[in-house]
Amino acid sequence: MIEAMRTDTGDTTDESGAVGGAAAHTADGVLRALNPAAVEDAVRKAAAAEIMPRFRQLAAHEVLEKNGPHDLVTVADRLAEEHLTAALTSLLPGSLVVGEEAVHADPAVLEALGGDAPVWIVDPVDGTRQFVHGDPGFATLVTLALRGELLASWTYAPALDLMATARRGAGAELNGQPLRRSAPATGAVLDVAISHYDFTTDQQKRVLAALETDGVAPRPCGSAGLEYLHIATGELDAVAFSWENAWDHAAGLLLVHETGGASGTVAGEPFRVTGGNALPFTAARDEETARRILGLLAAAN
Repeated sequence: MIEAMRTDTGDTTDESGAVGGAAAHTADGVLRALNPAAVEDAVRKAAAAEIMPRFRQLAAHEVLEKNGPHDLVTVADRLAEEHLTAALTSLLPGSLVVGEEAVHADPAVLEALGGDAPVWIVDPVDGTRQFVHGDPGFATLVTLALRGELLASWTYAPALDLMATARRGAGAELNGQPLRRSAPATGAVLDVAISHYDFTTDQQKRVLAALETDGVAPRPCGSAGLEYLHIATGELDAVAFSWENAWDHAAGLLLVHETGGASGTVAGEPFRVTGGNALPFTAARDEETARRILGLLAAAN
């Protein structure tokens, strides 16, 4: 199944949304309670306070490994996530935060994605390796979700002065300008960003190698959030990823869908931010491109 946009929320009660109350939350109610400008301001302030002062200024002791030499975390990641956790939950009382660093410290935090409270999905520095090496290609990713449905997202690249926003059913913008749907030119070679080789197993490399074929030009990805933005702006045709961390994908998936794109997993199912997906999966500028990428991956899987 190629997913144009997920709408199966299961929300049937309490039209007020009950944010901060005892009754069931609804997607529409949460969106009505949301102040998008205040969220954008919070994202900008977190980056200004905790990330940019440390860009190209990190001391050796401020960079640590998590799960290996390529999986890095910095003091900026941790402090920015703490900053955002406090700011976002104050903007939407009753909401919870699933952040990359909080999940690393306590995997049980992930369970909030399947709960009934609105959840902020946060990647404080997406592209930490780029950030550590002084490359401006990193971003702060924030998504508001409810029971697995993506409601609104913010993709902020502070070193590039780019702020992309998306809202369920209301489209997407980049620096305040609408992002329009675009499709690859007929017969054009498809540019596809794939899971970086440093983060893939031999089996994953074998499957992704199916994209090394006529008419497709795969390359290792940088910041996942910025690769999704490149799809939304028409600079990239698709991504093919072999990992499912919600904080890496939620913001970009909504951004792509709200510009007319599509996504799906190798099993022909919608990608679920709550996890348990058949991998790899793709997101693309249009349904035809998504089908082509998934067809190649499925044949090799």
